[in-house]
Amino acid sequence: MGFEKPGITLACGLPPGPDFADLAVLAEQLGYARVWIYDSAPLWEDPFVHLALAAQRTTQIGLGTAVLIPQQRSVMAMASAVATLARISEGRFLACFGTGFTARLTVGQRPMTLDALGAYVTAVRALLAGETAVVDGKPVRMLHADGLAARRPIEVPLWLSVFGPRGTALATDLADGVIGPPHATLPTATILSGTVLDPGENAGSARVREAVGPWRIVDWHNAYARGGAAAVDALPGGQAWREALEALAPEEERHLLTFEGHVTHLTDRDRGLLDHIDTRMMIGDATRIAKSLTRLGTAGFSEVIYTPSGPDIARELTAFMVAQPAPLPATV
Repeated sequence: MGFEKPGITLACGLPPGPDFADLAVLAEQLGYARVWIYDSAPLWEDPFVHLALAAQRTTQIGLGTAVLIPQQRSVMAMASAVATLARISEGRFLACFGTGFTARLTVGQRPMTLDALGAYVTAVRALLAGETAVVDGKPVRMLHADGLAARRPIEVPLWLSVFGPRGTALATDLADGVIGPPHATLPTATILSGTVLDPGENAGSARVREAVGPWRIVDWHNAYARGGAAAVDALPGGQAWREALEALAPEEERHLLTFEGHVTHLTDRDRGLLDHIDTRMMIGDATRIAKSLTRLGTAGFSEVIYTPSGPDIARELTAFMVAQPAPLPATV
């Protein structure tokens, strides 16, 4: 069954790791319009290295970041990295930035403010345009000589991952697209997890729970990080999960464990939550999945970023795409 809403693009999202380039090649062969890469230095390898490897092994698939965390790199380092990927990918690269909720909390820091995010992306955009930006009170500019980088201006779409009215307003003024709620004027992508059932398979099967579990237990992680014991204890199985975590580390080190295995692996304490995860959303046969994607298109999303997890990512990518018609080319 195909999409009823023309124009919605099917992409995929993957962590930067040893298999990323191989999976990007597979995603291109399967027909995904874009592959997005995650960015969290405490959890995964460097996304720019893996994007460069993927760019050299692919020819058509778009490449994006979901999402870059500004405070992990200086403005100039970021602009140089973005320029490098734009050149290597021959215009297939899109850079999306966010405030760094998980990446910041894993090092014991609060996410950056929207004002700081806006100032950072504004400076990156100016540098890529060949302009002089002010960073830390000093004028800076890309000084790369001819032959050492593409000539400025360097055209790279810059997106934001933002939520709420202030985030929407910032994106309206600054971004070329959004990961978040549907935007009135900008292309908008949404991130989702799920799996296509095998014939006769039940949504509560062990395979399904292993496949979607790493994403579905994030609600417990986020509750503990945001609201502490009271918030996570209010969720099914939350108190047992919290007590298992708190037994492993003193209070000042628990942020090191909260997001352990984030969206890729299940810890032993996470497995205790599998009986409580939602196995309804984006889990079903091909017809059901296609209907769900159609509804997202109708709701105003232009791109769906499918984020497979579990022990067999190649299987998940293949099954999800086989269930769909060929997507439209990515609009960067």
